[in-house]
This record gives sequence, structure tokens and C-alpha cells, in this order.
Amino acid sequence: MSLTIIFAGTPEFAAHHLQALIDSDHKVVAVYTQPDRPAGRGKKLTSSAVKKLAQAHRLPIEQPISLKDTQAQNILVGYQAEVMVVVAYGLLLPTIVLKAPRYGCLNVHGSILPRWRGAAPIQRAIEAGDKETGITIMQMDKGLDTGDMLLKKKCSIENNDSAQTLHDKLMKLGASALLKTLDLLENNQLNPKQQDDTLACYAEKINKQEAKINWQDSAKNIARRIRAFNPVPVAYSFLNGDRIKILKTNIIDVTTKKPAGEIISMDKNGLVVSCGEQALCIKTLQVPGKKAVSDKELLHGYSDRFVVGHCFSD
Repeated sequence: MSLTIIFAGTPEFAAHHLQALIDSDHKVVAVYTQPDRPAGRGKKLTSSAVKKLAQAHRLPIEQPISLKDTQAQNILVGYQAEVMVVVAYGLLLPTIVLKAPRYGCLNVHGSILPRWRGAAPIQRAIEAGDKETGITIMQMDKGLDTGDMLLKKKCSIENNDSAQTLHDKLMKLGASALLKTLDLLENNQLNPKQQDDTLACYAEKINKQEAKINWQDSAKNIARRIRAFNPVPVAYSFLNGDRIKILKTNIIDVTTKKPAGEIISMDKNGLVVSCGEQALCIKTLQVPGKKAVSDKELLHGYSDRFVVGHCFSD
């Protein structure tokens, strides 16, 4: 058995799910993705990861600016899909679209709902110090990630997970969870569960200003944000007027009377900076105009730039 599916998604995370559907017995009848956008230093119009994959497999592609106008809705309804799968698409779906497919619209969300509804569940879970997260497949409704839950798969968050590594784990988990959900749907074995709104919290979109490090905070909280904001937008601080991107750190359990943000050591063990509580050893950083470097490389080429006693500024 197989289902006819409209797929809607945009970034790499979504493309992995589309590939899983292409490799399955299901039939993708159309692919919806965001319009091409300027990207890179040259601001060249660039297709989404989902569009590139759809082109490679010669699938029909739709790139409406909005799904609110009647013409766009009529085109979607015309595909007569049994179900629409939505993964990090980026457009709001009006009620007419939600109800168009026979089985409605399913969404793959990167958290265990109702925790971390919203735009940045992966980053917010790391920032909050959560020990686990996962994937929820839900039946979409008019609310923001409020629909009935169809399937959940949990995933641990390791102490060294960045947003990128957790993204990659959830991407694989989501694809397998999606295929399992479609199998249950075909066999009428789904058991939808309502979300408990009293347990909900929201993963607000990441603001670039959040990535600016406040050294008065604890080393634990700063380290979480550095992991959460890697690879985008990347945590940063200023040293002698230069914007330094900080990508990887270890917490050092020391008590120091040095001012927060001061470099307290720079040796083979790394670059250690005082925080409001404890200290951070910077393992990977990036100076303006250069590639990211490890703590070992810092000693050889940057010792004159990172001097004990100098202070990072907020």
C-alpha cells in the first residue's frame, strides 16, 4: 500500500524527510518549498535544499509566496493528495489547506510536545539544559504546534551536543518516525493524543543579539548558549575591539576573584576566561577574517592576541 503525498519543507532538515519519502513506497505528487532567495556574499538567488532534491527527482515543485490566495489554494487542492507532510516549511497553512487532503496535514516537530512549541526547539532545549528532547509527529490545526500528537520519539541531549549535532540526530529520528506514522495511518492504527496546554512552553526564534556573551553569567549558562547558537548565529564577544566568535568550550570548576570576562590563563590546556561563576576554557574560536581554530592552534599563531589579564567585553 502507498499514500499520495504533498510534501512541504525548505531546509536540509526537511530535505532528509523528503528523501525518506522518495525512497519509500509512497508517492510524492508535489513538493512545496519557499521561493528562491538571495544568499551568500554575492546575494545570488539560491534554491532551498528541498527544491534541489525535488529537481533531482523531477518532482512537481510549487513555490507560492503565500497560501492565502485562492489560486494557490486551488492548485494545491488539484493535486488530490491523501495527506500533506509539513517539515520546517515556513508558510502558514490556512484552514482550507489543512483540510484539503483526505487525512489532513502532518507536521514533524523537533521537540517532545507540548514542550518547545515554536520556531527554535532545538536551540532552546540546549539553552535550557534539557537532558532529552525528540520528535513529535502531529496532526496540524490552526494553532502554533498545538495539534494532536500522533507519535513521539525521544532522544538524549549529550553534554557536548551543539545545535548542529542535535539537529542531525533529530533529522534522522524524524524521518523514521514519519514513515512509522504513515504506516500506522494506512492501517488505521493511529491513536491521537491531545496536548496538555498547561505544560506548553515556547521556543522563540533566535535573536542575533542573544548570541552576545554576558560574562557575568555562570560558566554553565554561557556554555549552554554557545552550544545552542552553534552553528547559527554563533556566540560572540569583543576583545580589544575585535568580534571573536566562540564555538566550543569546557567548564572549568574554579573559583576566581578575577573580573568576569578576564583571560586568566593561556597555555597548552587552552584559553581560560573568568565568568560570574566558575570559568570557561575556550576550545574553538574564530577571529575576524580567519577560519575557526582550536585551542592548540591558538598557542602558536595567536598568543599575542589573547593575553592574560586582557578582558572580553559584553
